[in-house]
Amino acid sequence: MLIPILVWYGIFHYGPMYGVQLAFKEFSPVKGIWGSDWVGLEHFRFLFYQSPDFARIFRNTILISLYNIVFGFPAPVILALMLNELRSKLFKRLAQSITYIPHFFSWVVLSGIIIVMLSPSEGPVNYIIKLFGGESIYFLTDTSYFRPTLVLTSIWKEIGWGTIIYLAALSGIDPTLYEAATIDGANRWKRIWHITIPSILPVVSIMFILSLGGILNAGFDQIFNLYSPAVYEVADVIDTYVYRAGIQQSQFGLTTAVGLFKNVIGITLVLGTNYVMKRMGQEGVL
Repeated sequence: MLIPILVWYGIFHYGPMYGVQLAFKEFSPVKGIWGSDWVGLEHFRFLFYQSPDFARIFRNTILISLYNIVFGFPAPVILALMLNELRSKLFKRLAQSITYIPHFFSWVVLSGIIIVMLSPSEGPVNYIIKLFGGESIYFLTDTSYFRPTLVLTSIWKEIGWGTIIYLAALSGIDPTLYEAATIDGANRWKRIWHITIPSILPVVSIMFILSLGGILNAGFDQIFNLYSPAVYEVADVIDTYVYRAGIQQSQFGLTTAVGLFKNVIGITLVLGTNYVMKRMGQEGVL
């Protein structure tokens, strides 16, 4: 049963590592990857010292990813705690199903829904704003609102799916701990604070480490389907830059260098966060 998974990882994860050498070459389709001329660290020098856009793109990537971590990471944990406290099993299943559904739609589909919902002329969100005396807000073309819109729509899409692992961790808590706490006079809030949260902290710490490892993945699918030149200043990230430079302009060596840079930063953050978490007495991934 493991053979198909190993083959898939070998082809799509380890096989492409052969192309990492493009980060140090000037790719020529005629010569191929192996025969292309070496340029050393030229692509990295261009990114860090000569590129007029990379500093802005890197800043946008970090900011959007940090917003997603600060506001998006706690969201499924909070929802899982709320669902865990529900006594009605029917309502609990209904709430879970409703929050899960957006995860199974691609950003192409969801972006169409979001664009219609946030339309300044006909969207229901702006209709409600105008109903209360406000003015229409251009959520997707105003640089002040675009990043918050990204964060909120990302939470809406993934919050239900993210609760699965936390609900699984909550189901493994020994019920006798709650019974003993109830006998000792602990109310619901104290049981959550002293039993529930400490019991799922190891899972939370592992998920936090993994989320930091992907801090330079700001969400290409979502941004690409929602952004426009009007918000490039705050929305253009590393992945969209790689798409334009690599796919549209055929700068394969430069974009490979960007990808290698992302991976080095990601593994460094994973190892660093893993070390800090273990020093704090929490679980790590290594």
